[in-house]
Amino acid sequence: MSTIGAYFRLARAGWIMAREGVLGAVPGEQLAPPLRLGWRTARLVERRQAGTRAREERFSRAVNRLGPSYVKLGQFLATRPDVVGKEIAADLANLQDRMDGFDTAEARSTIEASLGRPVEELFRSFSDYVAAASIAQVHRAETVEDGETRTVAVKVVRPGVRRRFARDLESYFVASRLQERFIPASRRLRPVEVTQMLAQTTKIEMDLRLEAAALSELGENIANDPGFRVPSVDWERTGRDVLTIEWIDGIKMSDVEGLKAAGHELEALARNLVQSFLRHTLRDGFFHADMHPGNLFVEADGTIAAVDLGIVGRLGRKERHFLAEILHGFITRDYLRVAEVHFDAGYVPASQDVASFAQAIRAIGEPIHGQPAETISMAKLLTLLFEVTELFDMAARPELLLLQKTMVVVEGVARTLDPAFNMWKTAEPVVGDWIAGNLGPRAILHDAREGAGALLSLALQAPDIARRAEALSHEIDAMVENGLRFDAATADAIGRAEARHSRSGRIALWVIAIAAAVIAYQLS
Repeated sequence: MSTIGAYFRLARAGWIMAREGVLGAVPGEQLAPPLRLGWRTARLVERRQAGTRAREERFSRAVNRLGPSYVKLGQFLATRPDVVGKEIAADLANLQDRMDGFDTAEARSTIEASLGRPVEELFRSFSDYVAAASIAQVHRAETVEDGETRTVAVKVVRPGVRRRFARDLESYFVASRLQERFIPASRRLRPVEVTQMLAQTTKIEMDLRLEAAALSELGENIANDPGFRVPSVDWERTGRDVLTIEWIDGIKMSDVEGLKAAGHELEALARNLVQSFLRHTLRDGFFHADMHPGNLFVEADGTIAAVDLGIVGRLGRKERHFLAEILHGFITRDYLRVAEVHFDAGYVPASQDVASFAQAIRAIGEPIHGQPAETISMAKLLTLLFEVTELFDMAARPELLLLQKTMVVVEGVARTLDPAFNMWKTAEPVVGDWIAGNLGPRAILHDAREGAGALLSLALQAPDIARRAEALSHEIDAMVENGLRFDAATADAIGRAEARHSRSGRIALWVIAIAAAVIAYQLS
């Protein structure tokens, strides 16, 4: 029955997206004939005023009608231009995660259930919500510690949001499996794997203990950094459904006029923001991956305070080497080295030609040189680079795409503050310092120590590995001699699975037929 419900929810979502003009906004002339017919049908049923709206407004109206899980889906797909295309990803990135709040009494009940204590015991005062998003809403409250009153922000998960997300995710899995089955060209984009990644991301984001841990980790990493911080966590008042952090008093970075009126130097803020982000990325391999201006506040002394760490990015040492060498290679016009880095990292198959790849990279880099530095976008360069890598069968790298998306946002915020912002000049000290420390003699010593440690670990495990290899050899010999056999239980399980598959296929056809009939009736 859950599969039937998933098909009905998909039909409803398709109807709403068609009515709001989302499907009609897709360039249908490039679609295969069967899909083009569906696109033309969607154009027929869209609302009369939908065609006059900008595409991002159509997305916004549709996902707000569909509910919070679709808002998150849209924001997640904004990080995957390889899946939805650059233009649609750019539109989805403009989705605002603002929803109506829920009743304060429900928030109090959630806090008490999560923390096991009355709200009056936990907080001296507790306000109605001050901001609401798809997964949680925020309240302002006060605590008393050692006779001192502190103002805090209390983030509370929406009641029933996990159940709603689980139900809608089932629909997403059905859609991705249908896509892989009936649109072979889409299989290289691995839609089922993308949906699994969305499911994992939302699970993490709905456990506020993990956001608290991210705030704590980032706070430790940047403890000695100038001009950038994150709020401290009140662990006593934090649980799965509740996050209590220090209240940030500051001006949102989206309020440029307010920043000017407060006397802040916008050029210095832009420089601080970008250098902080690059330090987190290159030095720590751990960065805030949702740094839009609504999540960034400027305090009275000019310090930038970042909130909402529900989405974070991580880069391993190999990925950080990759990023730094690419940026340095473009700065020095060493395109062959940029190409070699891709091959060394294993991102481009060894079957491709390094020289040809270097030629393609030169086509990106040369137009940049000779332009004023303030007109060159590092984010656009990375976007062009990923486009070129597709021609050479580079597999999608989710961690690099998340980095690219975040860099686009951060650079956009910097240019909002300072239209003449020089990204390359600002980045050079951070990138150069990291390269000097990690790609020179010190890096060789570090790699040697890591290699010695790995060899020692392998030597300690050698007896166990030898025993397992011997056992595996005996099992293979037995299979060669006796053949591969299924026991009765396994054969019975395979039969039941095949029966369920056939039954669900018939049900799917009925659901699609009923949905088509409903749409036809509404059109008549």
